Parts: sequence; C-alpha cells; structure tokens
Amino acid sequence: MFIAPGSIVHTDEAREYNQISAYFDHRRINHSVAYSAKGGFSTNWAESFFARMRRSEFGVHHSIAGPYLAAYAAENSWREDNRRVPNGEQFLSIAAAGLHHPVSRQWKGYWQRRKAA
Repeated sequence: MFIAPGSIVHTDEAREYNQISAYFDHRRINHSVAYSAKGGFSTNWAESFFARMRRSEFGVHHSIAGPYLAAYAAENSWREDNRRVPNGEQFLSIAAAGLHHPVSRQWKGYWQRRKAA
C-alpha cells in the first residue's frame, strides 16, 4: 500500500496505527464513542469496502491468493466505482479495454502456473 506524501490518514483507535502519526497528518476515530468525528471524517467507507472484499472472496472468487490480492482489490474498486453504470455499458467498457490493451504478462496463463508447495 502506498500513501501519497501530504495525505491525511484516518484510522480507528487500533495500536497498529501508532507509527503513522510520525509520517502523516493522522486523525483517529474512537468507535466506542461515535461513528464519525468532529469535522465529519469516519472510517466507514473503508470498513464497508473491506467487508465487500471479504464477501467477494466467498461469493464470487471462492479463494484469493496472496500474490493477486492487489488485482482483486482493484477489481472490487472498479465494481464500486461503476456500480450505478448499467450492465450493458459495463460490458462494453470491459470489452473495449480488453481489445485495446496488449496481452497481460501478469494474468496470461496464471491458472497453468505451478503452485508453490
């Protein structure tokens, strides 16, 4: 994961985020007190996205391999961004992208690769 310099990072109160404050403008929300903090920021969007990622693993993909996690996240992000676009337009967009791009070196034959033991 990469965070652009100068970003404002919003997190919950988990200790794992303590070190972020040294590098970024870090704002926390205590969910035992409120769902959003003064200033209107919250972590609800991120939590909702992660919940949909977990659900897609069971309902769509059935398994998400670690090396491909970023690609699955990108797909779910695309689905989120285009959720209000009609299915026909989504199909045409995907088909056009596939026809105008070269063969993917990442995905070409991935199902034929030998799995690590």
